[in-house]
Amino acid sequence: MTLTDTKTPPRTVPIRALRMGPVSIRLNVRIVMVAGALALALLAAMALHVAFGGTPLPYPDVLRALFGDAGNPRTHLAVTEFRAPRMVAAVVVGAALAAAGAITQTVARNPLASPDLLGVTAGASFGAVAVLVIAGGGHAGLSGVAATIGMPVAAFAAGIVSGVAVYLLAYRRGLDSYRLVLSGLGISGLAASLTTWILTLGDVTSAAQALTWMMGSLNGKDWETVQPMALAAVVLIAAAMVSGRWLVLTSLGEDTAVGLGSRIGAVRLSVLTIAVLLASLATVIAGPVAFVALASPQIARSLTGSVIPPVGVSALVGAVFVLLADTASANLLSAPLPVGVATAVLGAPFLIHLLLKYQRRLS
Repeated sequence: MTLTDTKTPPRTVPIRALRMGPVSIRLNVRIVMVAGALALALLAAMALHVAFGGTPLPYPDVLRALFGDAGNPRTHLAVTEFRAPRMVAAVVVGAALAAAGAITQTVARNPLASPDLLGVTAGASFGAVAVLVIAGGGHAGLSGVAATIGMPVAAFAAGIVSGVAVYLLAYRRGLDSYRLVLSGLGISGLAASLTTWILTLGDVTSAAQALTWMMGSLNGKDWETVQPMALAAVVLIAAAMVSGRWLVLTSLGEDTAVGLGSRIGAVRLSVLTIAVLLASLATVIAGPVAFVALASPQIARSLTGSVIPPVGVSALVGAVFVLLADTASANLLSAPLPVGVATAVLGAPFLIHLLLKYQRRLS
């Protein structure tokens, strides 16, 4: 049984044209309104995250510090140097995973086709854990070069290899969503097994560091690590949004896209490459953070009434999701939980709901 969403009827949404001289841009009014509301929600969630990211700080002081007012030096230092990097990391992780999920679900025409289930996250995790364990073997921690260069490079490389392997295994005169999910599950299982094996090669300290990272954590982030990752995420998400027209073509199916003159193979390869890079980037920053890539695009699709998940709106949903999950995990229990655990707890019921929904639709 495949969960390909081919029975969803077209939805009527208000379209307006914005004309600036000879240039005319089509605007979906509902998407613009939802994006605006989510942008405001994101700003509020960012301030909430900083205010309750440890010892609670007065909300007005946090807002002033975020906008550059150094009225209270202690609050300003705590916000700008210690809490803001973690907040930006949460935004980048959530937006990157959600955008990657929107791309993969659109290309595969399958709501389960997220990087979590297609082997990309597991592959990137294997690459990062390999560096954490092997480079840290016999020492209390990683060297500076291994931590800042080796781990991101290994995670990106392993994530790309996993994505290519899944694509090649699923492609048979076209990209079938059922084969894509099955191939992703197989690559995920292989990467998970290799990760478990590599953990046995390291010493206790290195293995413990790797296991902590594998839970999905935003602890200890600083501007040196976050800034280049945030810049890369902005570029990749912008590229994905520019590719929106081609994403719509991929959602129409192989025959229809080819009939409209689209080089569907090249388009799929390009946008899936962006998705793999985004998922690998998020994994480098925080480790495996479950269900964000799966749930956020479907939430964005429901909010906007779109036939496919809009990449930009999905990114906003994902950023708010991770911010709120990290805030809740740091405050609701006596011992803070890794953000990956919090998103899994919140996302698992959504996965069950999604499975039941499409089971009813296909029955």
